[in-house]
Amino acid sequence: MEKLDIPVIDHWWQTETGWAIAANCLGIEMLPVVPGSPTRPCPGWNVQVLSNEGEEVAPGEIGNICVKMPLPPSTFPTLWNADQRYKDSYFTNFPGYYETGDAGMKDENNYIYVMARTDDVINVAGHRLSTGGMEEVLSSHPDVAECAVIGAEDKLKGQLPIGFVVLNAGVETDHDAVVGECVRLVREKIGAVAAFKLAAVVTRLPKTRSGKILRATMKKIADGEEYKMPATIEDASVLPEISEAITKIWKPQ
Repeated sequence: MEKLDIPVIDHWWQTETGWAIAANCLGIEMLPVVPGSPTRPCPGWNVQVLSNEGEEVAPGEIGNICVKMPLPPSTFPTLWNADQRYKDSYFTNFPGYYETGDAGMKDENNYIYVMARTDDVINVAGHRLSTGGMEEVLSSHPDVAECAVIGAEDKLKGQLPIGFVVLNAGVETDHDAVVGECVRLVREKIGAVAAFKLAAVVTRLPKTRSGKILRATMKKIADGEEYKMPATIEDASVLPEISEAITKIWKPQ
């Protein structure tokens, strides 16, 4: 906004919804822009953030972003030739709500913050934490080109985050030093509650041909589970590298 001297208007929607769930509706009233938020729900959308038990959580607490029924006009009425899958996928886990599959929170002003997909939220000693938020912190390290964080199953805390960082070309900093700095960054920005203590420097991350990081496969490796080679993987030879990196810092529980 400062560089362009014009407002940056964010919004959040899904293919299923057909139009914006939350947006700064300039035609109605422009709301103050808050970085990281598409502001408030659009007219017709009753957005609530729920716990896994279906209870509304407190402002600032991460939960499942859901929409209380009925949905407004122009949303999807079913899935093609799959009415039951439509019900099972979107309306079963939280009866009376449309489950967006996104995780996030609302603040005291009813501003929405979409943090990650619900699959990317891990439970560390009862605290729901966004791996995407940790990745954002790791990416802020000047030596880090890209990164990924997964939640490995842990007997004591439920899940523990493990980070993987790829360094910028030409960086010759000692890997242990980079890992130590990354751990401190997460502790400073997110807090000790994240229990982020494990990270590894890798040369590359497993990705699909479209560039999506295969976090689910990485998690299965960390948990010692069998996994199928994803048909969309760009380079299958990277998975043994990830397995070797995990072995050095983590043992499946």
